[in-house]
Parts: sequence; C-alpha cells; structure tokens
Amino acid sequence: MRLNGKDYYKILGVSRDASSDEIKKAYRRLAKQYHPDRNPNNKEAEEHFKEIAEAYEVLSDDEKRKQYDAGRLFSQAGAYGPGFKGDFRGFDFGGGGEGFTFGGDIGDIFNLFTGSTGRTRKTRRRGEKGEDVEVGVNLSFEDALRGAQVSVSLNSTETCGLCRGTGSAPGTFPETCPICGGRGSISEDQGFFGISRPCPTCYGRGAIIKNPCSSCGGAGVITKPKKVRLKIPAGVSEGSRIRFKGRGEPGREGGAPGDLYVVTHVAKHPFYGRKNSDITLELPVTYAEAVLGTEVEIPTVDGHVRLKIPAGTQSGRTFRLRGKGAPRLKGKGKGDMLVTVRVMVPSKPTKKEKELIEKLKEAERKDIRAHIS
Repeated sequence: MRLNGKDYYKILGVSRDASSDEIKKAYRRLAKQYHPDRNPNNKEAEEHFKEIAEAYEVLSDDEKRKQYDAGRLFSQAGAYGPGFKGDFRGFDFGGGGEGFTFGGDIGDIFNLFTGSTGRTRKTRRRGEKGEDVEVGVNLSFEDALRGAQVSVSLNSTETCGLCRGTGSAPGTFPETCPICGGRGSISEDQGFFGISRPCPTCYGRGAIIKNPCSSCGGAGVITKPKKVRLKIPAGVSEGSRIRFKGRGEPGREGGAPGDLYVVTHVAKHPFYGRKNSDITLELPVTYAEAVLGTEVEIPTVDGHVRLKIPAGTQSGRTFRLRGKGAPRLKGKGKGDMLVTVRVMVPSKPTKKEKELIEKLKEAERKDIRAHIS
C-alpha cells in the first residue's frame, strides 16, 4: 500500500529504479510546467503541482523513498491530495513506529522558481540559474571536418526590461509573504512528528507580488525569438553535443544564465565514412591490380595522394594513412585515413576477358580448397 494509494513514480514519470538525478530532472520539468505562476486560476494545475511536490518530497529523500518502496508509509487522508486544506490525519508508520518525519525543509523544491531555501525570513531571494537550451544544427561532411559558423533560431526568455526581473511594477517590490514570513513553507506539529508544506499563499516563493509588472505579468521574464551566431569547432561528428556556457536562458533575481547545447547532425558523404576521428574509404581495384600490384591516386581531405598496392593484396586489406583523418575534437592533431581494398570481379566479362581467364585457370596449379577437402 502506498501513501494515499498514489504512485509517486508515475506522477513524476520515472521508473522505479530511477536515479536521484533522473528524479530531480523530472521534478524540475514538471514543476516548471505546472507552477501556479504559469497557470494562474487553474485549480487542476495547482493540485497537480502539489502532487508533484509531494512525490518529490518522498522520492528525493533516500530514507523516505526506502520506506515508501517497502510499503511502510500509510495515510488515511491525503497530504496534498484533492481538496487539500492542510489536514494531515492518521499517519501510520509501520515497522514499530520508526519516527519517520514527513516534511521538514522541502529543500530545493521551490528553488527552481524562487531561490527560497525555506530557512530564511528575508524577502530577497537568492538568484536562480537560467534554464539550459538545446538545439540541433545540420552540417555537411566537409563543414564538420573544417568547422563552421552557423546561425540558430532560439525561442528564448529574457529578463523583463521593465521590472528587471522582479515581476513587480516599476517603483514597487515583492513583499514578504505574511503567512510564511518569507520561508516559502509552513510547518505544523502533529504530536511527535512535524509536517512541512508549501505556503498556499505565495506557493513557496516566500514573497507575493501585489502590483504585477504590466510587461511580463509578474513572471519577471518575457519570451522573444532571436537568432544567434555560433562557431562549430572542427572535428565534430554525428551527435556531437557542444556546450556554449552562459548562452541559454537568463537567470532570475540576478542568477547566472543557463547554457546552450548544440547537437550536430552531419550529412553522409558519397564515398567517405567516419569512425571517431578516422576517415574511411573503400578502394576498388581490379583482379589484375591486386595480383600484380599497382600504385593508385586516391583523394583525402587534404588533397590527392598516391598509395602503393603491393602484389598479392587480398580483398579487405586496410591501409592506414597517418594524419589524414579528421581533427580530434578533444585533443591535438588528426586521426588517420583507413583505406580498405575491395577486389572487383566483373559481373559481365567480355569475350576477350573470358579467353584470358580460361588460360589463367589452366595455368593455376595450386588447389586453394585442399584444406577443406
């Protein structure tokens, strides 16, 4: 049996073996989506936000999560459940009354929006780091090797210029919440244990905005489309993820901006392949060239070079050209070029070719299949 019969893993959309980081990321994403500031007058979103906070409160704490998974945490009435008004009744802890405390400081549950730690009565909130942004860019095979300047379009939030991120109309400031005193949470003593829940007046922010900014509506940020010019380093490959520090969404209340991550998608080349920093090439040669040996001019990313094919070269043999590959993205120098020989057999030999091959067949004396006879 689970608390309120709720599946906290399902609420956060994670598996039962999810790591702490996965749980935290899921919480941040959902809490931002359903936060009351983004869903004013939406009771359904508000209730879901409380459920998300409740689930995170338990699953983010190793001891509480262990008790929850073991089925030792019961409730007859919902904490943060439908119609929640702060009534917590009849907790049964199981296991002989282990003294489990549901609540305490919710920690960084409301940091995502406010920077409030629940441990201070100050109205001024700690700055929040801005959200990270991820975009994809398409590159040609050559641009991935050389590096390129690309322009990407972002739908990014910016600190509101009118209120400078405070959310309050110019000349006014957020006021300390009169209910929680700026902590962002309120506590209730329930006998031998305590319960902490988000303040229902300020929704955990620790402050209330009585005069919202006319430009951002109290959010402190506005959304604007913008284009940014970025330099893609030489040597990227399919799926490379490049971090541009501080180029993501701006922070709030003086917080640092987030980061921008660019994921590269590289077009296929007509004849080159790629293995990490090595470039591959399949080189077709005739039967005669493989038997007698030859010298072939081949293209590399740095220009044409001549490659010697020794007599008796077998199909599938690979030659390595040192330093003729792609630039190493995280290191010095370049990779190599790997040239693999493919002996081509004519599918429709001419009459002359057939005559010569028949003579060759007659001249062959060694049984190449003797070892499997």
